[in-house]
Amino acid sequence: MAIAGMMLFSCENSISRINELALEEDTLAAITTYDIIYERSDSGFVQVKLSSPLMKRFLGKDEYNEFPDGFEIIYYDNTGKEISYISANYGIDYQQRKLMNARYNVIIKNYDTNEELYTENLVWDKKAKLIRSNTFVKLIMPDKTIFGDSMWANESFTEHEIFNIKGEFDVNEDTISQK
Repeated sequence: MAIAGMMLFSCENSISRINELALEEDTLAAITTYDIIYERSDSGFVQVKLSSPLMKRFLGKDEYNEFPDGFEIIYYDNTGKEISYISANYGIDYQQRKLMNARYNVIIKNYDTNEELYTENLVWDKKAKLIRSNTFVKLIMPDKTIFGDSMWANESFTEHEIFNIKGEFDVNEDTISQK
């Protein structure tokens, strides 16, 4: 009898603990979509095209979309011409925070400048309109290839800085300061 009473007592949960559990974020996706193709347009012109074999949407205070099997995004100008491209083997897009994280085999292409960026982890801060990576990066430009251990860029990738650069460079002797 004492053992049965102890078992009943050990299974008891307080109302406050039950309420805490009810308020925790759900770990199951509210929406799961396969072979998604999403297009956003303005005035009849497609601006963005997102494709992914799997998208999971999680609801709650910090709503996000997860792309566990990777994604591709193509950006277009007002005439419908492709201007840039990003792909990765994994992605997560936080709606409220306006942050997107792309991981594993991340590729960015800017078709206007013919530049390509390769890295393993990339964060896009949509509020600040900045892209950054804290991992090894490889930037291929028409006239050179630059390697570094991190970088930042504006979201249009027209301004960027690579840190701890490695590679071959042409140096104009007039720009070197002499001490």
